[in-house]
Amino acid sequence: MDRALADTQRAFDSVAVDYDRSNAGNPVLCAMRRRVIDTIVAHTPEGGRILDLGCGPGADEETLLRAGYSVTAIDWSAAMVDVTRTRLARAGFCGRVDVHHLGIQDLDRLPPAVFDTVCSNFGPLNCVPSLADAAPLIADRVRRGGRFIASVIGRVCPWEMALYAGRGDWTRLKVRFARHAAPVPLSEHTVWTRYYTPRAFARVLATSGFELVSIHGLGVLVPPPYMEAFAARHPALVARLQQLEDLAGGWPGVRHLGDHFLIVMTKT
Repeated sequence: MDRALADTQRAFDSVAVDYDRSNAGNPVLCAMRRRVIDTIVAHTPEGGRILDLGCGPGADEETLLRAGYSVTAIDWSAAMVDVTRTRLARAGFCGRVDVHHLGIQDLDRLPPAVFDTVCSNFGPLNCVPSLADAAPLIADRVRRGGRFIASVIGRVCPWEMALYAGRGDWTRLKVRFARHAAPVPLSEHTVWTRYYTPRAFARVLATSGFELVSIHGLGVLVPPPYMEAFAARHPALVARLQQLEDLAGGWPGVRHLGDHFLIVMTKT
C-alpha cells in the first residue's frame, strides 16, 4: 500500500469513534454541511441514487436517506465504515444503504452501477493520490446529465493566512501552496493532503467529460471550522458573517477563496 494512503487511513481510523460527536456542535461545520446537503438535494431527482465518496461517520448518509434518496457510500477508513454501518442500522436504515470499505482510488472495484449524483464532502478528494487518475473512475459512475458535487479544501483561505501571518508562522502559512501532498497532523497521525484551486480542480474533471455548473466558497467570510473557539466567543458576528457568505459565496472573486469550495459539475 502507498505510504501516504496508509498514513491517512490510520489517521482517520484513530478518530472514527469520536469524530462525529466532536464536531456536532461546531456552528461553522454545521453551516457548511447544510450548504452541501441543500446543494445535493437541489441537483438530485426526488428519490434519486447517490454515491458518496468518503462518507466518514455517515452523517450525510443519514440525512439523505431520511430525505428519501437511495445511497451508496465508500470510505478508505475501515473504522469509519464500521461507525457508518452502526449509525445507519440504529437509525433504522439497515438494508437500505450500501457502505463499502473502499478508497476513491479503487472506485473501479465497486459493483457496477451508475448514479444520479456522485458527491464528496469535506475533502476526501484532497487525499486521493492522483486526481487525474480518479476523475475517469468518477465519471464512469455518473449518468449522462447527472451531477458531481464536492466540497474540496482550497488553496487560498483568508482567515488561515491572517491567523498564521499574525503568529509569524510562515511554514504553516505556506502549507496550502505546496505543489505536492502536504502532511497535515490529525490525532498524532498524518493526513497527506493536496490542495486545489477551483479552476485547477475543474480543469482535471473536465478531461473526463464534466462541465462546470457552479462554484461557491465555504469559509471565506466565516472562520474555518478549526477556529470554533473564535466562533464560540463571537456567535453573533459569525452568524452575521455566515449570512453574508451565503449571499456572496458564489460571486466572482469570492467563490475562489475559502477553507473549502463547493463545486457542482454535470456529466456531458
